[in-house]
Amino acid sequence: MKASLLKRLAALDMRLSELDGLLADPGVTRDIDQYRKLTREHAEIAPVVALFKQYQAAQADLTAAQDMAADPDLRAFAEEEQQAARLRQEALAGELQLALLPRDPNDERNIFMEIRAGTGGDESALFAGDLFRMYARFAERNRWQTELVSHSDGEMGGYKEIIFRIVGQGAYSRLKFESGGHRVQRVPETEAQGRIHTSACTVAVMPEADDVSDVVLNPADLRIDTFRASGAGGQHINKTDSAVRVTHLPTGIVVECQDGRSQHKNKAQALSVLVARIRDKQMREQQAREAATRKSLIGSGDRSERIRTYNFPQGRVTDHRINLTLYKIDAIMDGDLFELTSALMAEHQAEQLAQLGDAAV
Repeated sequence: MKASLLKRLAALDMRLSELDGLLADPGVTRDIDQYRKLTREHAEIAPVVALFKQYQAAQADLTAAQDMAADPDLRAFAEEEQQAARLRQEALAGELQLALLPRDPNDERNIFMEIRAGTGGDESALFAGDLFRMYARFAERNRWQTELVSHSDGEMGGYKEIIFRIVGQGAYSRLKFESGGHRVQRVPETEAQGRIHTSACTVAVMPEADDVSDVVLNPADLRIDTFRASGAGGQHINKTDSAVRVTHLPTGIVVECQDGRSQHKNKAQALSVLVARIRDKQMREQQAREAATRKSLIGSGDRSERIRTYNFPQGRVTDHRINLTLYKIDAIMDGDLFELTSALMAEHQAEQLAQLGDAAV
């Protein structure tokens, strides 16, 4: 392991000891905000330091085995111990490198997903409906909850636009690489001559803020309109002005919510989506700045970027960012996204490790 990484690990070891002392101080425990901040830092550092201790123990075992090899009677045993210690050290070094990778603070958050029909007319709207079902089934497989926020139905079925919330631990970490352009190649149901058409949808994945206060919203920057909801829902939904439209004047972001039965619930949901969109905009602007100096293998997450093609006649799904093609389109459209999402996460980790190695040179 590089000397720079060992130096960093030793510094974390010292910081953990410092945190232990601070958390034992009664004065610190009386400051709730400070106490939470320190306990969060402690929880992040402690597993890394525990691995470092195991690495140091393996190094000590290796040194002892090397000393033992000086005795001819113990040489064979010492060589076995050296080999075991080296293998243990190599495994721990790999774990430590992964543990030192910068963590995305949003990884454990719930998410809002937006799917919008693009080129392809009615077929694009139908594909948007297929994508929604795919993500909803993936959520079911992970025992996450899916909540519909708003939708605009397509004329032949599917959705012109649909926004939904997925509630579950690690939802963002698994689905954050889904943002971008999704292209479908298939014969539409409305095609009489059996020709293959190409259509597209855009997907946006946004981490849900812990609280609306995560982004400061100035009331003067908001225009809130109420109107009568349309569509199915019985007598109540069509007889009251329960639907809410929130416009964020500085950015021009507009959010509508009408699926809830009360104006209060729709307003709260619309504000949550608005905050997520503002945070997503800020994140994408930051990613664009970082990409100017070093492009990520995974891509910037730009919504206009074509990231994946679903080719139904050939039964394949291709993710263009990592050149991965899987011939299991039926399983994928039924929510079996584990192989795709795992490959994207692994590629992202590999890029982070490369950056960590470059920084350590």
